[in-house]
Amino acid sequence: MCEEDKNIKGTRIVTAARSLPELVVTNDDLAKFIDTSDEWIFTRSGIRKRHISRGETVASLSADVFKQLVSKAGITVDDIDFLIITTVTPEYLTPSSATFVLGEVGAKNAFGFDLNAACTGFVYGVSVADKLLRSGVYKRGIVIGADILSKICDWEDRSTCVLFADGAGGILMEATDGANSCILAEDLHTDGAKATELRGYKLPIKNPWYNELDHTADEPYVIMDGKAIYDFVTTEIPKSVRSILEKADVSSDEVKYVVCHQANARIIETVAKKLKTSIDKFKITITNFGNTSSSSMPLALSDMFDKGEVEKGDKIIITGFGAGLTWGSVLVQF
Repeated sequence: MCEEDKNIKGTRIVTAARSLPELVVTNDDLAKFIDTSDEWIFTRSGIRKRHISRGETVASLSADVFKQLVSKAGITVDDIDFLIITTVTPEYLTPSSATFVLGEVGAKNAFGFDLNAACTGFVYGVSVADKLLRSGVYKRGIVIGADILSKICDWEDRSTCVLFADGAGGILMEATDGANSCILAEDLHTDGAKATELRGYKLPIKNPWYNELDHTADEPYVIMDGKAIYDFVTTEIPKSVRSILEKADVSSDEVKYVVCHQANARIIETVAKKLKTSIDKFKITITNFGNTSSSSMPLALSDMFDKGEVEKGDKIIITGFGAGLTWGSVLVQF
């Protein structure tokens, strides 16, 4: 931990990186063992291919992202004060995946923890990191979204297994001497009344005093009410985006890109229409990566950094949604 410095209250995003499993699975590959086709999947989701783990884990992919971020920034692992990993598929319930990553990379000065807000997790994580850095206590932090969703997919259910994929992406954030946060406005929500509309893997109660019939075997995978989720997203995400623009007194014309959670290309298209914003402003990566949960947003950011699409002063909206139900948006300036 760095020494407390109350004069450090600004933040900025330094760089982004990603890590993906080696195996690439196409729609045609899926059609070999499930009743589907490339046309069926692409028409409904916008996905052509995705990366699937053959042993890679949340921790191993995240460790790779961590090392890339440090290298890109020209610093060492000991310059990092904290690590936040947003995931729903950790190796263990405890300890956190973040602890394994810190051990793997040899970061001895950092603390770490996991954050579970489903596919919205990265947005939540960026908000938390910003507050930690603005406190003046910490100087640099890493936020990584990582999931191995193939672990909780029913590979006989074509309504879900064709969508989900594996991957990790992250950003390095640091405190600045100014007073300006990289987050110009934020809007975070949870609606627990709708929690059952999207859920994944129920843990059983196992003890000598519990004798109720356990139905865990009926819910070992992701279960989703697709229509309900579509209606929820296409209603709430436009509201959330409008909210942060209003809070920051920024017009949509001033926003260079919208980085939306890559759940479904059709959802993104509907959100763009409702916002009366050109789809060209929306970063689309789902075609090659599939739905990788909270990592989909930093995966897109990494692609943008690699292609030189992000410049100092650019305003970008990052917006996500997922199980919980959770949703939220941040307007960031680079």
